[in-house]
Parts: sequence; C-alpha cells; structure tokens
Amino acid sequence: MIFGVGIDLVDVSRMERVLQGRSAKRFIDRVFTEEEIVTCTTAPHPAQAYSARFAAKEAVVKALGTGFSRGITPGQIAVVGGERTRPTIRLAGSALRQAQTMRVSAIHLSLTHTPQSAAAMVVLEN
Repeated sequence: MIFGVGIDLVDVSRMERVLQGRSAKRFIDRVFTEEEIVTCTTAPHPAQAYSARFAAKEAVVKALGTGFSRGITPGQIAVVGGERTRPTIRLAGSALRQAQTMRVSAIHLSLTHTPQSAAAMVVLEN
C-alpha cells in the first residue's frame, strides 16, 4: 500500500553556486554522506549529481511528512547508487526511526537531471 509520496526539484545552477562558495565544504559535509560525496565528485557533472541527491533527501522528508524536523537531518538520508545503477535510499538515525514508526517497508526512488535541473520522486510503502 502506498503510504507517502514526495517530489522535489533543484536548480543545478544554484547548486553550482553553493559548491563554488566559501562554505561549500561545510555544506557538503553536513548534507551528504561520504559515499555520496565520492559518487558526486567523480561524476561527469558533479553539480547535477549533488542536485539530484539533494532533491531525493527533500523528497524523502516530504513523503515521511516530517520535513527536516524531529531530529531528521539531510545526512541521515543517503542515496546509494544511481549513476549507473538503480538508486536506492538508506536511512539512519532519526530518519530511520521515523520510517520504522510509520512501518515503512519499502522506499522507491526515481532521479533525473538535465544541465538545468534535477528532480527526485519518492514513494513509501507499508
């Protein structure tokens, strides 16, 4: 049974500005996991890869109905795979506990990006 749906769209040029800014490292370290950082920095277009993953994190919290509250942070939501494999979501900490409380049994993720924008859609099942 579908329990929640979330979608988000990110402007790639905005992400490029963040990645070139003075606080880029702090932003990346706060928002992305080590695995995501490696995947994005080695991608042909890092800003597109970061944008798609950021959109996925936003889509997850929208599907959970929590937003980034209740102790849920972007770093607790990881996009695994996705450049050449089917992307999946891995949760940790408060995000995982919230999903368990809601009895989420599966998280479906779709990512897409162009040079201008990146989008993610998440469907939760229970």
